[in-house]
Amino acid sequence: MNAKILEIFHSIQGEGKYVGAPQVFVRFFECNMHCVWCDTPGSIGDGRREYKEMGLEETLKQVNDIYDNAHSVSITGGEPLLQADFLKSFCHALRREGKKTYLDSNGTLPDALQEIIKDIDVIAMDIKLPSSTQQKPFWAEHKEFLKIAARKEVFIKVVTSLNTKEEEVLKAAKLVAAVDPGILFIIQPNYLDMKKGIIEQCLGHQKSCAKILKDVRILPQVHKFMKLR
Repeated sequence: MNAKILEIFHSIQGEGKYVGAPQVFVRFFECNMHCVWCDTPGSIGDGRREYKEMGLEETLKQVNDIYDNAHSVSITGGEPLLQADFLKSFCHALRREGKKTYLDSNGTLPDALQEIIKDIDVIAMDIKLPSSTQQKPFWAEHKEFLKIAARKEVFIKVVTSLNTKEEEVLKAAKLVAAVDPGILFIIQPNYLDMKKGIIEQCLGHQKSCAKILKDVRILPQVHKFMKLR
């Protein structure tokens, strides 16, 4: 079985709970969403379709060649869960080798997560806000996804833009609180709006969400400031 892989590289994690941690990133090709602010448009599958078909052994070898005491292997995209059949074998092999698996997902494919959850260590789950992504809502899918993800270490990322509606941020916070109010909730300002007053908006979101969640943080994409991938 082969996977569609865009790239494999070593860098630091620039988002979420593990900012600054060294990781090997395996970026899977294709996504089921088309967020207007997507920072990896080449992984979506629109327009140019440039990726490499890679088997399990080849993928593992490339990871091992550059692992260099990384914290974990970041399984990202695109949306990696679109290739859940490959991930079942890949994640199991990584765990067998003693490597931690870190799944970065848009949180919309709960059935696929269920298939691989036993071999995942950390889940960075997005909750996609329709006013921010300019896509249809996925509230029901997010709810089911989080219920499954909560069996493991999970934290939430909510990307906000100047178009984000306060009520949607609160709805995301309430969705998380219904599962576990102690789950880390990260408000991530859209990098393209950083010089347009979005931080002040995020501070307002944080204040509102902190009334129902125990740990709400504002954290931009650090790797962008460091000029890293």
